Amino acid sequence: MSNSINMESPLHHAQLDDLVGQSGDGGVILHEAKFLGHLNLRGNSQDPEFLAGIKEVLGVELPLSACSSAKGERAQIMWLAPDEWLIVVASGTEHDVEKKLRLCLKGHFAVSDISGAQTILELSGINVIDLLKKSTGYDLHLDSFPIGKVIGTNFAKAGAHILRLEKNKFQLVVRRSFSDYIWLWIQQGSKEYGLTIT
Repeated sequence: MSNSINMESPLHHAQLDDLVGQSGDGGVILHEAKFLGHLNLRGNSQDPEFLAGIKEVLGVELPLSACSSAKGERAQIMWLAPDEWLIVVASGTEHDVEKKLRLCLKGHFAVSDISGAQTILELSGINVIDLLKKSTGYDLHLDSFPIGKVIGTNFAKAGAHILRLEKNKFQLVVRRSFSDYIWLWIQQGSKEYGLTIT
């Protein structure tokens, strides 16, 4: 009997791999960053031991300012609330990272593996801002939404967290139950610009 697990991304049925490179002139570029480890962390941001434990395990300090993020070699962390963060780690490492957090963190905290419950869509390209303006009412100007900022908002009437990676590159963290709807919305919304899958 095999111990292997058949993993499927929330968008496996869309067969995005088969669409890679079919359109080279897209003003919007989409990539599903699938199978990454997603850990939800709750804890006391005022507790020095809690903060020290995070840095020891992840190699990066916990972002404490509202709507901020932090990235190191081992993890990307997004601020979700004053006592809640999303930790994104390399595929297959989430179990070990969760275990290390449970061993190193002190005080009252909670850490949960939610990898199968959501996915990350990366959107970029010369028309990505145009697409996002159709999808969310949030101010996308760099002064209001600088690189590294993460917001929880509506995206095409569905909930999502949006992280700005570069001037014209964003990550959307979407729940599995919304992923198909958002994928269809992106296809429709980007028709006038062209959509490239990578």
